[in-house]
Amino acid sequence: TCTDTSLSLYPQMVTMGQCYYNETIGFFYNNSGKELSSYWRPKDVVVVALGLTVSVLVLLTNLLVIAAIASNRRFHQPIYYLLGNLAAADLFAGVAYLFLMFHTGPRTARLSLKGWFLRQGLLDTSLTASVATLLAIAVERHRSVMAVQLHSRLPRGRVVMLIVGVWVAALGLGLLPAHSWHCLCALDRCSRMAPLLSRSYLAVWALSSLLVFLLMVAVYTRIFFYVRRRVQRMAEHVSCHPRYRETTLSLVKTVVIILGAFVVCWTPGQVVLLLDGLDCKSCNVLAVEKYFLLLAESNSLVNAAVYSCRDAEMRRTFRRLLCCVCLRRSSHKSAHYTSSARTGASTRIMLPENGHPLMDSTL
Repeated sequence: TCTDTSLSLYPQMVTMGQCYYNETIGFFYNNSGKELSSYWRPKDVVVVALGLTVSVLVLLTNLLVIAAIASNRRFHQPIYYLLGNLAAADLFAGVAYLFLMFHTGPRTARLSLKGWFLRQGLLDTSLTASVATLLAIAVERHRSVMAVQLHSRLPRGRVVMLIVGVWVAALGLGLLPAHSWHCLCALDRCSRMAPLLSRSYLAVWALSSLLVFLLMVAVYTRIFFYVRRRVQRMAEHVSCHPRYRETTLSLVKTVVIILGAFVVCWTPGQVVLLLDGLDCKSCNVLAVEKYFLLLAESNSLVNAAVYSCRDAEMRRTFRRLLCCVCLRRSSHKSAHYTSSARTGASTRIMLPENGHPLMDSTL
């Protein structure tokens, strides 16, 4: 029997035992042994302050990446569509973490079960979208490099379907805990870090993510050695255009750095999730969970920084967009300054259509 006969919001997964759909968040936190503070502690204030700062930076930087890819026709290639989708996933992660920051600390106790699952689902969806997009990027790079192409010739329709598939899978996994894989009907299976989720869900999620990481590392390792051998052969021929070698290596290094940053930022959190999922009694996972989650969120900021540091064309596009913003602001101050600024901007950001960027020392 269940304490609530209406199970339309959270379908019952078990037919036996007692379910607790009408209980409060505090009930499940007490059951798992996770402290639910009724006032703002110093560490809560520090975590929220850092979290809000990181979230705002994540939103701004990834919006800039998306704007750069949308505005520059040179980025209208499958690899950049996927990098744009990664930026969208990171942007979504910023929104999810911002939502968490406004619903954490003493505010957690005021959440309904639906609100708590929404908070958790946003985080799960953004993580899944990032992992799936990174895997898609690895596959695209492998396909194009092995075919000796600078950019994959994958049709745009297939790229769009791939991106849609990534988000459908991410949303499905994000909604799964609220609709089935929870512990509302099995309190002995509740996680300590996420007191409404089943430990088995955390374990499967962590193992799946770690498996995907290993798969991507294997793919990029194969790409690295293949490109290195090919560049050595191509260097022996005078007819080899150096731009191909430089651009190919730059793209490979960029995605490898993105992958490495993702692993560094997310692995601690995944290990803690795995330990909690395996019910490690001696592991004090609650002492580090908030900090590891903040480290994971910072990866969404690292990705955007990697784009600007590794891709010269992306840096030029960033500067063009930022110059446009600065010029628009300055136009409200002085008409004379606006006129001269626009003249200067046209010199700095103009890129000819023949594929060769304008060389300007002011850049």
